Amino acid sequence: MTAFTRSFDLPLRRRVAVLGVIAAGSLLLAACGSDDSSDSSASTPETAASSAAGAFNDGDVTFAQAMIVHHQQALEMSQQADGRASDQEIKTLAGQIEKAQDPEIKTMQSWLKSWGKPQSPDMDHGNAGHGGDDMAGMMSDQDMDALTAAKGTDFDRKFAQMMIDHHNGAIDMAKDEQKNGRNTAAKKLADNVIKNQSAEVKQMQSTLDRL
Repeated sequence: MTAFTRSFDLPLRRRVAVLGVIAAGSLLLAACGSDDSSDSSASTPETAASSAAGAFNDGDVTFAQAMIVHHQQALEMSQQADGRASDQEIKTLAGQIEKAQDPEIKTMQSWLKSWGKPQSPDMDHGNAGHGGDDMAGMMSDQDMDALTAAKGTDFDRKFAQMMIDHHNGAIDMAKDEQKNGRNTAAKKLADNVIKNQSAEVKQMQSTLDRL
């Protein structure tokens, strides 16, 4: 039951007060949504879809489709750290990756929906490769099996090296979007990928050198 529906169970004076709060909240949300200076990382998929509903090209579509698959594998790799990683920095980094990339997946999915495009690159671009294996930095099934089988320091080393390669692939994809894309929101996300994942690559390389 919505707040609006529940308000009809209240006395008239309280109904007016409730509706006034709902209206004020709607105005506040509208004002927040019109603030171009807000951080895109805090946007919901719905507001992200609205901001990405403008001009776009094939480069934007390819970027979103491919990066969704790329991020999904990064999440799978990060989830492997639970019960397998022994180094605290690796555990912390895996959590950071999950926290950052899951919302980005939802945002890009909302873009593709607003653009009327499928989420799978195989459905729109037949040369993308089955399961994204041809994308830069993607791990093979054998790589993922090896990561799953590892534990302790062996897992920490494998995770760091694989994620460095994976991040570098994502950075290359984001640079292609900056060069070839048209949509402002997609290009901004690409910029965030380059900035954040480049920093994580340096952190993981330092961790790997220590292990």
